[in-house]
Amino acid sequence: MRALLIYPVFPPTFWSYNKILELVDRQVLLPPLGLITVAAILPQTWEFKLVDRNICPVSEAEWEWADIVILSAMIVQKQDLLEQIREAKQRHKLVAVGGPYPTSVPEEIQGAEADFLILDEGEITLPMFVEALEKGEKSGIFRTNQKPDVTETPIPRYDLLQLDAYDSMSVQFSRGCPFQCEFCDIIVLYGRKPRTKTPAQLLKELDYLYQLGWRRGIFMVDDNFIGNKRNVKLLLKDLKYWQAEHLYPFRFNTEASVDLADDSELMELMVACNFDAVFLGIETPDEESLELTKKFQNTRSSLRETVDKIIRAGLRPMAGFIIGFDGEKKEASSRIIRFVEQAAIPTAMFGMLQALPNTALWHRLEKEGRLRINGKQDINQSTLMNFVPTRPIADIAQEYIEAFWTLYEPHNFLDRTYRCFLKLGAPQCKTPFKLPSWIDLRALSIIIWRQGFKRNTRWKFWHHLLGILWHNPGVWEHYLTVCAHNEHFLEYRQIVRDEIEKQLAEFQRQEVLVRSV
Repeated sequence: MRALLIYPVFPPTFWSYNKILELVDRQVLLPPLGLITVAAILPQTWEFKLVDRNICPVSEAEWEWADIVILSAMIVQKQDLLEQIREAKQRHKLVAVGGPYPTSVPEEIQGAEADFLILDEGEITLPMFVEALEKGEKSGIFRTNQKPDVTETPIPRYDLLQLDAYDSMSVQFSRGCPFQCEFCDIIVLYGRKPRTKTPAQLLKELDYLYQLGWRRGIFMVDDNFIGNKRNVKLLLKDLKYWQAEHLYPFRFNTEASVDLADDSELMELMVACNFDAVFLGIETPDEESLELTKKFQNTRSSLRETVDKIIRAGLRPMAGFIIGFDGEKKEASSRIIRFVEQAAIPTAMFGMLQALPNTALWHRLEKEGRLRINGKQDINQSTLMNFVPTRPIADIAQEYIEAFWTLYEPHNFLDRTYRCFLKLGAPQCKTPFKLPSWIDLRALSIIIWRQGFKRNTRWKFWHHLLGILWHNPGVWEHYLTVCAHNEHFLEYRQIVRDEIEKQLAEFQRQEVLVRSV
């Protein structure tokens, strides 16, 4: 069986980082970990080809080669996923589809005429799919209520990737999250009991990446890396020695809940393993909104002090914020801007609240009759809310634009990043010296030219860089890398403004038409 694995296109998002990737001659931030895990679970007697459409289109030769086409996608990839299903069916190929988006709303995929829906977690449903194929079946839906033991998950097929096209690799240690945030679909898809791989199992995955020649960043894609603190500490204790033995070939980033700050040992272990950044779901500084959305873990301590502890431990914070919670008071964006500035968080992802399918929020709003546009949704940062909020949507949209515009104004971004790195704990891992590549030198020269000479940030750029070299020299390379990130955000904030204003105008036009009927 010849299986063509296709990963659909991502539209421009907060995390697409196109302008930064151009600087370092790479095309995509992260690889399709789900698809290469699928390839590892399917029979290894099959032949596989993988096409990440964020790198290149599917060629006619690849379409011709395939006996079956397998696709996986998140909600934000919906448009291209449906187009690729149609392309495959026009060529009379068998089509199998899975992943978070099809699992959440399988009826939309059925409408696109996919032959097989492989839903939920593939360790259980992929063998069901293979058995159906072996029986000669040409269609089917495969579901399960069970959660697989991820200690049985094989090493993903990293060899199928065009490694040079990616800025970072993806590795997964755990699935699931113990919390109950109303808007989150992770607990719907993967449950509230975190399941982890064994330390030896994850180290084998790192061994494989090392053998393939990978020597850059790795993102631990767990939605809450510290959901099972006991097991993650066991991993980190082994990973610490693995990194030292291999002379620290990888730097790690991940996502974690804010209670990370309550565990000094855990943060020390992460830094000792060469973790240098962590994404935190802060959502809002408004405690009433946190309680309403059942994000109680964010109400137990001062969020500002929490972020400060994480920074001083040596982990750069990235944080997610949401506007549009029920009962939210005016000027929510101003409160978020103030919090981000006071906490010195360089990278603040900002989005309007979306009701994702089958979440507690979705079911509540559906019961209240507040879902709109026929329940369709999107999780992109350039899309209006998909439900009727408790305050005017025009006010929320304008505040949202204001926050994006203000947070990524070049002077504000440089000042915030500088304050963060002045107090950032110095890295503990001593990596061997190596001469910078021509690509790295070119990227550095472009950043210095744009931010240190061309723009009116020039004096601030040099003042802050010299300040870092003087007060915290161990973090200067990390600091410059984050300075480069605003090359993306400068462009993306304009995309957000244009898209939100366009959608808001259309929404208001539709409202006028409805009232005039």
